[in-house]
Amino acid sequence: MPLRDIITPNPRVLFVGINPSLRSEQVGHHFASPTNPFWRLLYEAKLIPVPLIYDDDKRLGEFGMAMTNLCARASRSAAELTREEILAGKRILAKKIARIGPEVVAFVGLSIYRDFFGKSGSPGAGAKDEMISGARVFVLPNPSGLNASFPGFKHKLIWFEKLREFIDAHALQPELQLRPLTAREQDKG
Repeated sequence: MPLRDIITPNPRVLFVGINPSLRSEQVGHHFASPTNPFWRLLYEAKLIPVPLIYDDDKRLGEFGMAMTNLCARASRSAAELTREEILAGKRILAKKIARIGPEVVAFVGLSIYRDFFGKSGSPGAGAKDEMISGARVFVLPNPSGLNASFPGFKHKLIWFEKLREFIDAHALQPELQLRPLTAREQDKG
């Protein structure tokens, strides 16, 4: 059974992975590998006000966030995806972005950004000039421990913090800037 998207209308940020891992598909949650620091990175970068684990992925909507993948098919490695799957995924993703209207599309991995924009994409992680259906674009390094270009947690954390700064700087509604929850809000959570 394919991994389900986590969708909320007009999210502040839509995280886009390339495709689910076999583990994520097995347990039905995004970034479910015990060694993948995605959830810890979100919290440490202050993108979310409370620590979450993969079982909590549905809670992203509470924080104005959504999550999807370019390709729905799970695999051991993204290299197993066919060119046809990637092209079909691009079309589906573009329609999904237009439909849900995120403020920022955050590609989780440089390769997915390059797959989406082709050779026109600028190199490296960070804020990009491209827009998709009015959404600004940001590229995060793939959080996998196999990412040799960003080998340690701190190498990745820098970019997740830059994403938070980017979201706050470009918030369409300043009152929706990412911020820590108040004690009262935490009691409700």
